[in-house]
This record gives sequence, C-alpha cells and structure tokens, in this order.
Amino acid sequence: MTPVEDIRVIVVTDGERILGLGDLGANGMGIPIGKLSLYTALAGVKPSQCLPITLDVGTNTESILKDPSYIGLRQKRVTGKDYDDFIEEFMQAVVRRFGRNCLIQFEDFGNSNAFRLLEKYRDGYCVFNDDIQGTASVAVAGLLAGMRLLKTRLSDHTILFQGAGEASLGIAQLCVMAMQKEGTSEQDAKDKIWMVDSRGLIVTDRPEGGVTGHKKFIRQKTRTH
Repeated sequence: MTPVEDIRVIVVTDGERILGLGDLGANGMGIPIGKLSLYTALAGVKPSQCLPITLDVGTNTESILKDPSYIGLRQKRVTGKDYDDFIEEFMQAVVRRFGRNCLIQFEDFGNSNAFRLLEKYRDGYCVFNDDIQGTASVAVAGLLAGMRLLKTRLSDHTILFQGAGEASLGIAQLCVMAMQKEGTSEQDAKDKIWMVDSRGLIVTDRPEGGVTGHKKFIRQKTRTH
C-alpha cells in the first residue's frame, strides 16, 4: 500500500473562522497543516498518513477578495443546499478513498456550521471537532482534577462562562454530562450553567434576543431564575 492510499487522519477546514482572525477563505490552509503536526509529534502518526484539506467555498472578507495574490475562489461564500451537498460529497469521497476508519477532524468552521455538521456526521463517520470537543475535554479534565483537591463534586458548583462560542458551548455540554455521571439530573445540571455573550446574560426572555442555535442549550432560564 502506497502512502497516498494510507491516510489515517484528515484535518479539514472551510476557512470561515480561523482562530481570532475570522474568515480567511483558502488562506486558512495553515491551520490543518499545523494541527496535523500535533498528530505526528504527540501521537506518532506518520506525516505521510496525514492529509490537510481546505474546502474552498469562497470568502466574505472583502480585503481578501481584492487581494491580487489571493489563491482561492474570488466569490462570496457558498451557503445552503449547495454547501451541504459539497460537504456530503467530500465526506463520502473520504470514506470511499481511505475507508471509514480514517479520522476526519473538523477545524475552524463557523458557528453556524460547526455544531450541525458534527451532529449530522458523528454517528456515521469517524469525526471529531477540536473546537467543540477537544477544548471541552481538556477544560473539564482540569475542572475534575480541581474537584479532587477541593473534595467536592462538579455538581456542587455553579459555572459562569464569559462567551458562548464553540469552545464555551462544548465545555458547557460536557460539564452537564460530567454532572449527570455524578448522579445529577440533566435539568439540574443545566441549571448550574450560565453564559454571557456579546448581548449579555443568556436567558430565554432577554429583550436583546440572540438566543438561537446551540445557545438554546440553556434556553429554559429566565432573569428571575
């Protein structure tokens, strides 16, 4: 079997939310390359078994579109059914070419796509979202280690998140799962999670609105809770 046929890990991005830099389009290619170096350095996966991929669906960053040296598609981002069909074609192609055990790591997709793509493919493919799941596993591991020192349960604490992006929501969801393992009900666990985003404290009835998507994770709360 030649190296090109033996791909064990793919890190893929569409370049929409690269770190704190935003929508870089095809210029986000450095992220999959960098993340794959960790698989080699820390897990011993051969570089020849790692494949970085950027799915170029355009960019909404005007300065990049006007850059004469930009290597990507000079168009606004593809969205809706066309975008979903493209992702589906990619996922099927990976399995057809490298097998169902090839790990596909979603990296730096925008919030609107990251959660739903993970939910869509997690049961049928070997997929992982580092922004949602990787950050959460490290953060919750730290919290659980701290609970040992405090000699308390995670369920004994109320947790406030400053921010409600992919990382915070992923950590919050895993905190709820950890509390459930301690014997706390799902509802009681959710009641111990609070979040603040750019519009303020996230509660169902806030006049500022904006409680959509996965922020509805804590939608049952009100200001008088």
